[in-house]
This record gives sequence, structure tokens and C-alpha cells, in this order.
Amino acid sequence: MKKLVVLTGAGISAESGIKTFRDANGLWEGHDVMEVASPEGWQNNPELVLDFYNQRRKQLKEVLPNAAHCILAELENYFEITIITQNVDDLHERAASTNVLHLHGELKKVRGEFSENESIFWEDDVKIGDVNENGEQLRPAIVWFGEAVPLFNEAVQLAATADILLVIGTSLQVYPAASLIEYPKTNVPIIYIDANPDFDKVDEKRVHIMKMSASEGMEIVKGLLVKS
Repeated sequence: MKKLVVLTGAGISAESGIKTFRDANGLWEGHDVMEVASPEGWQNNPELVLDFYNQRRKQLKEVLPNAAHCILAELENYFEITIITQNVDDLHERAASTNVLHLHGELKKVRGEFSENESIFWEDDVKIGDVNENGEQLRPAIVWFGEAVPLFNEAVQLAATADILLVIGTSLQVYPAASLIEYPKTNVPIIYIDANPDFDKVDEKRVHIMKMSASEGMEIVKGLLVKS
């Protein structure tokens, strides 16, 4: 089977009701993103940061995968698919996608404050005083602004081996994730689906841009890919 590599961003989850910060002047659920998604924010007010992610974890229980998530899972019947997602939710997995790389971490995982490679499954609230085996305060296992992206090299290797690259619901503003569009071989088709695509970020001669929602675009792409 051909290798279909998919890069997904906030736009695909927004259709399920998960709010993003990119459309709200840098605010994420009413908070300055740097207050809740940076090492400095954590140092300044860890209680606020923990509460913020506790609320995001609760929100996951109230939302469901949408058609775009489900179509990607269905396409595993026809392609060898790897999803590289910038999203920290679990909607791809809940739609039954089996090979998902979370570039920026996962809401349902935590780690010790100083244990960068630790990953502990966690569905409940995290409070001050919750610690790992080494006595370190637990924090979200999320890659915050200003932190290294440990899985980026793996994502680059995946993009470089793609037979088709599908980019869905991302502004292509957040680096290094946005640069993944540069790694497929020159003859590899690239499809970019977004309600507000950034035309300046892509070579329109090479990238097929579909200005529409993730679900609308995936209905069309499914028809094209399965037919071919």
C-alpha cells in the first residue's frame, strides 16, 4: 500500500468544538497563550497552568471525533497511514486511527517537572503535590512554546518517505511543524485543506490547496484517493 502521511492541526479539532488560540488574537480559552503554554507561565503560576489543562481534559469528554477524523481512520483500509498531529487531544485515536504521532504532546499524559522523556497516562485532574516516583511535581506532557520538539526528527523521516502528503487544518504558522511540508520528495503530491489557508506559506505550483473545512475537504479527498 502507498504511504499516506497526514499533518493535522487545530482546524480539524475545531470542528468538534475544541477551541483554538490562533483565531482569537493569541487567547486560548480566555488566557494569553504564553500564560498557559510556556515554561515561564508554569514558573509564574503552576496552579493556573494545571487548572487550565484540567479543564481541557474535562472538555475532551464532551466532544466527539468529526467526519474528517473518521475518514482518515477509514482510509487505513486503502493506505499505510501515519498521522502527525499538532493537536494534543485524542480525537484521532477515538476515531480509530492506529498510527498517530503527537508532535506537541498529549492532554492525557503527564510527566515529572524535570523528566522530559517521561510519559504517564493520566485522565484525572492534576494538583499541586501530585508527584512522580522521583518526587517531581507532575505537569502536562505538552510541548510548550520555547521547548524542544522531541519527535520532530521522526516526523521529518516520515514526511520524507511519503507517497502522498495531506495537510489538514493548520495555519502553517507554528514551527518547526510547519516546515514538514518541505520534506516530501519533489514528485510527491501534496494536498492542503484549510478553511483559511496561508497561500504565502506554500508553492501553489506544487501544493493543491482546498479552501474548505476539514470535513468537506476529506469527503472530496476520500473520493479521489479511493478511486485512484
